[in-house]
Amino acid sequence: MNEYIAVDDVDALLPAGWEGTGDKARAVLEANAWLSARGVMASDPVEADIKQAGAYLAQDAATGSLYGDRDPALKRKRVKADTVESEKEYQDGATASSGTLRLVNDLLRPYLMGGGGSTFAVRRA
Repeated sequence: MNEYIAVDDVDALLPAGWEGTGDKARAVLEANAWLSARGVMASDPVEADIKQAGAYLAQDAATGSLYGDRDPALKRKRVKADTVESEKEYQDGATASSGTLRLVNDLLRPYLMGGGGSTFAVRRA
């Protein structure tokens, strides 16, 4: 995983208390994992725009939104008020998604088969 931002970067870019009740280190880890998983290309030093984006991602992560659990895609929902009735139908093949599992997948993506590890161009001679 690449390191685009650090806690000190986010502290400098966002107002005090950006993490709310969240864990700063975990939030920055999630932001870096998210950026790495999407193949963001950065130079050394990391560009200001990427750091700013990473800071916003960390802020989102601190609230649990970046890698929050997701319900499966809803196809149809029915609610009846009298004699209380509720029904939900999900898209075919839809599954719930754990935020922690998505984070782990993004962290491991460069190490998995076909997951975007080292890439190189092949030229025909």
